Amino acid sequence: MQQALPNSHWHYPTSIYFGNGRVHMLAGLCEQMKMRNPLLVTDEGLATFAFIKDLQASLNNAPIYSAIKANPNGKNIEDGVGVYRQGRHDGIVAVGGGSALDAAKAMALMVGQARSLWDFEDVGDNYLRVKVEAMAQVIAIPTTAGTGSEVGRAALIVDEDSQRKRILFHPNMLPSQVILDPELTLGLPPAITSATGLDAFVHNLEAYLAPGFHPMADGIALQGMAMIKRWLPLAYADGQNLQARGHMLCASTMGATAFQKGLGGVHALAHPLGAIYDKPHGLLNAILLPYVLQKNKAVIADKMPALCAALGLAPGYDAFFSWLLALRAQLGTPNTLADIGLDTRRGAAIGRLAWADPSSQGNPQGLSAEDYTGIFTNAVEGGLYI
Repeated sequence: MQQALPNSHWHYPTSIYFGNGRVHMLAGLCEQMKMRNPLLVTDEGLATFAFIKDLQASLNNAPIYSAIKANPNGKNIEDGVGVYRQGRHDGIVAVGGGSALDAAKAMALMVGQARSLWDFEDVGDNYLRVKVEAMAQVIAIPTTAGTGSEVGRAALIVDEDSQRKRILFHPNMLPSQVILDPELTLGLPPAITSATGLDAFVHNLEAYLAPGFHPMADGIALQGMAMIKRWLPLAYADGQNLQARGHMLCASTMGATAFQKGLGGVHALAHPLGAIYDKPHGLLNAILLPYVLQKNKAVIADKMPALCAALGLAPGYDAFFSWLLALRAQLGTPNTLADIGLDTRRGAAIGRLAWADPSSQGNPQGLSAEDYTGIFTNAVEGGLYI
């Protein structure tokens, strides 16, 4: 018999209400924040779900904006800002996976700005251009345990003209309130549970492996990976396991908290691949992970003792890598990018885009555009041991 996880209210890294049924707090939180005319932002797949209709009703039939792609683009944001302004809304309630949450955060950034969207790309001191007082408040409610976007200070948005993902950043993009309700993740099918769960694992792992001194991030990342090792197979095997769903929601939030330290080569490749091929971000991360690890093997040996100890594995890279491959197989992860329809024809361009991606700066070693092209080629062809 499952023992319910206790309802909790955390204040790190923002105000987070955790527990089964916590979504029913939404109307009260809006009132507390003086959000009297919110815009409900979600994705098209969720917009017709009964629980979304219930949330809408609890907010006095708040309008819904759901014209958001799986990899949200600039037009999605601009259209959403237009809806927000036309409706004279005073805040955003974001419900969904990473796509909806990122789009909502980008909209909240832009609703009161006079500059164009890309003027706030995370380059140099661009964030200082933001009129902070004109940003909208956000309440974030994730329905997947993967991106952790509910505790992120940035949003990934596709620039369709350049076919690349750009990072919009401002510290105040961190949502004011978060509701983590495991019951909202019960409907996730196994394939999405797998991809989003491994996405959370990649966030924790790349944060842990990123260079630099950040013991708080390292500690969170190690605990997050230990939780995923224990609970993701259970959530995948039994989607109604509320304990497993609850722990995975927490581990996802922990990953996004930890990666303030940095990300790495997996994300550097996944970002351009998502922009060009419009494939799910979590699935790309899950497929790419072992190929990037093999490239970094020689420079991450010193990280293995603590990682293997946290995961209860025999010490050393080989034990960790073997476990990871077995986990991916258990979760039905495709072995190669070819399995999801990609080929190597654009390998050189993808290598250049990955090298230029900000996440590349957090890789444990410097990689060239040619290195990224090689990793991409291996991931298409299945050359894990090259």
